[in-house]
Amino acid sequence: MSETGNTGLKGRVAVVTGASSGIGRATAIRLAGLGASVVVGYNSRREAAEEVVRSLPGEGHAALRIAIDDTACVADAARAVEERFGRLDVLVNNGGATEPVPANDLDGLTDDIFDRVLRVNLRGPFAVVRAFRPLLERGTNAAVVNVSSIAARTGMGSSLAYCAAKGGLDTLTVGLAKVLAPKIRVFSVSPAGVDTDFVAGRTRQQLEAMAAKMPLGKITSPDDVAQAVIACITLLTSSTGIIVPVDEGRHL
Repeated sequence: MSETGNTGLKGRVAVVTGASSGIGRATAIRLAGLGASVVVGYNSRREAAEEVVRSLPGEGHAALRIAIDDTACVADAARAVEERFGRLDVLVNNGGATEPVPANDLDGLTDDIFDRVLRVNLRGPFAVVRAFRPLLERGTNAAVVNVSSIAARTGMGSSLAYCAAKGGLDTLTVGLAKVLAPKIRVFSVSPAGVDTDFVAGRTRQQLEAMAAKMPLGKITSPDDVAQAVIACITLLTSSTGIIVPVDEGRHL
C-alpha cells in the first residue's frame, strides 16, 4: 500500500542506515511517502542508494555514506545531516551484517568473526545513536527504531554471534529508552525470515517451508517490517523501550 500523498511526517527528517536495499529501502519509501525528508544511509553500495533516492516520492532526500562500524564515518554523517537539515526526527538503525557459521561449529566461529558481527550489529547502532542524539533532541516527537531479529529470542540464526548481537541490541534498546526519555522514544522491531538479499543463501522453497511453520503461514516481506517501523514512529507515541515482533507469529 502506497503512502504517497499522506503528509503525516511533512517537515520531518529521517535517517535510515542500510537503506540501499531490503528493509531499509522499504522503510525509506514509507517515510518519504509520509512526507519526511529521508537520508538513505549506505556503506558500500552508493549507486544502489542513489537509485533509492531517485525512487522516493517528494523532495529533499539524500544518499549518505554511514559505515556504522566506523565511528569517524558516523560522526561525519551526523555533521552532514546537521549542516543540511539542522534537525533529525527519526533514526532507523537498519545497518547490519553477518557471517554464517553453523551453531555447533564453535571452532569455526573465530574471534575475528565474533568481534566483527558484534561490532557491526551491536556497537554500530550504539555509535549511530550516540552521534545523532543532539540532532534527535532538536526533533519533534523523535524516535529511534532498531531493526533486530527473532534470533535474539530463539538463539537460532546465521551464527551464535549474530544471535548474541541482536539480543544485545534489544537490551540496548531498553537501556536507551530509559536514558533518552522523555525527548526520544526507542524501539526494536524483530523480524524473522524476511524475503531480502540478507537471506539470499536460502532458496525460495526453504523460505516457504519456514513460513509454513509460522502461525500466520506466510513469508515476511520488507514492507511488513517497514510498516512496523512506521507504527512505532507514528502510532506508539505513548510507548518506548518495547520490542515489536514482525515474524508471522514465530515467537509463539
